[in-house]
Amino acid sequence: MAQPVTISFLGGLGEIGRNCATLETGGQIVILDCGQMFPDDRSPGMDAILPDFSYLRDNRDRVSAMIATHCHEDHIGGIPYLLQELDVPIYGSPFTLGMISGKLDSAGLSGDLRAINDGERHRIGPFDCDFVPVTHSTPSGLITAFHTPQGTILHSSDFKLDLTPVDGRHTDLSWIGAMAHDPGIRLLLCDSTNADAPGQSDSETEVGATLARLIRDNEGRRIIVGAFSSHIHRLQQIADAAIAEGRTVVPLGYSMQRNIKLARDLGMLTLPDTHMATAEDIEDLDPTLTCVICTGSQGEPRSAITLMGSGDNRFISVGHDDTVIFSSHPIPGNEAAVSHTRSALARRGVRVVHSGQVDIHTSGHGKQQELKTLHSVADPEWFVPVHGEYEHLVAHVGLAREMRMPDDHIVLCEDGDQIRVDDTGVAKVGSVPGGRVYVHGSVGHLGDPVISERDILGREGFVSAFVVIDLAKRVLAAPPRVVSRGWIDETGEAFLDGAERECAAAMQDALAEGVVDADEFERLIRRAVGRYISDSTGRRPMIIPCVDLL
Repeated sequence: MAQPVTISFLGGLGEIGRNCATLETGGQIVILDCGQMFPDDRSPGMDAILPDFSYLRDNRDRVSAMIATHCHEDHIGGIPYLLQELDVPIYGSPFTLGMISGKLDSAGLSGDLRAINDGERHRIGPFDCDFVPVTHSTPSGLITAFHTPQGTILHSSDFKLDLTPVDGRHTDLSWIGAMAHDPGIRLLLCDSTNADAPGQSDSETEVGATLARLIRDNEGRRIIVGAFSSHIHRLQQIADAAIAEGRTVVPLGYSMQRNIKLARDLGMLTLPDTHMATAEDIEDLDPTLTCVICTGSQGEPRSAITLMGSGDNRFISVGHDDTVIFSSHPIPGNEAAVSHTRSALARRGVRVVHSGQVDIHTSGHGKQQELKTLHSVADPEWFVPVHGEYEHLVAHVGLAREMRMPDDHIVLCEDGDQIRVDDTGVAKVGSVPGGRVYVHGSVGHLGDPVISERDILGREGFVSAFVVIDLAKRVLAAPPRVVSRGWIDETGEAFLDGAERECAAAMQDALAEGVVDADEFERLIRRAVGRYISDSTGRRPMIIPCVDLL
């Protein structure tokens, strides 16, 4: 029997972000991506949300390497955190490694970064790996073919099938087709982000034509375009359109400036010095001949565009003579932040243009027709949908069935699932820690209980009950005092009085029953005060008992 291959999913299955998986055989583990999620309203105060690295820590001696398929944060954002715990070489395209290097520099770290190019084969850990070019919304994405004792495992990475890519670099379907013919593809792991979207995604070049028209139509106005700083093809088209109209291009925002420099250094972005200026030059430029390219299309709190809306951007003040173009769709979960940012700009008189009005964005993820094409070309024996919310994974299962893949050759997984590929097929065999780890600055990594507490505090507030007990005399040394924050204001004193009475009664009963333990007093206070508040107001604030035993 051939040696089995085990795949563990640490993140990215059932959510957008935190993409991270491992493939292992012969006692060696290779990590495939290590991303993060950005915090939302359900994770107040957090800086980042990571995969749980417990499985990797527990098996650190067996981890051989990591492959980074492309440079988006949901695939590489967790790397600086992981490298604080594991020292492994990282393989990726030169552009992806340049992005990783910048992140490591910012974190005061270094790494063993090993470049791979389109069409190359490398021995990585226990696997021979082929790397195939794939189109996405950032350059140099790579499909990975793992040649294993159990046949070829193909990982699509994030992908679309753009027939007219800006850089002319197509998804290499012919290579995949040849691999499907000989030796065959045993298992396909495929991006599911747009599995519920019918049709075909638009080409990036179509977006470029729309942007060029918008820039022409806004003659006599300063133009500010918000875009993802990693979307080099979009940035190239914005710059080309601006320069064609005689405008000077100004990158604004740290990540935008850094990524444009990296892309220019690698020859991936053509932007002549004669048509560029810096943020410090903005106020001296003719606004009608200026195009600012900046971050903030997702309403990020400290991004350039968001600071413009609040009037806090130190380089630029916007008003009635400015047009701000949001060249992106809101990422799920960011809709409210984007809407708030647009409204803030509108209040300042800015003309706001976004993808809900004109086609100035296209997805980097293949829709149903593209997914079907990849399935058809790859013709896999087994299939596991990856990368997406659970509804996307389920939709992708439906597409695989439409492609006449047998139900018993489709394995639907979630974060924490572990599957094994062996001579008999593919099946779930266990689980690994797959929960979320929250990063909060210097406080460190936090778990779900802290997030739950913050959620309660944010929605309901808290109530503190202060109790002093004289155990020797078996009496309350003073009447209980109940105070609240974020629950009621001064008009609710009657509720606080009632809570104090309930607390006093509970303590007197406990003393009569012989209770002496502080933890038990706290439990009884929490129950009595919580029940009173719930019955009286229908609310459930956090109850914080404070007991002093004399």
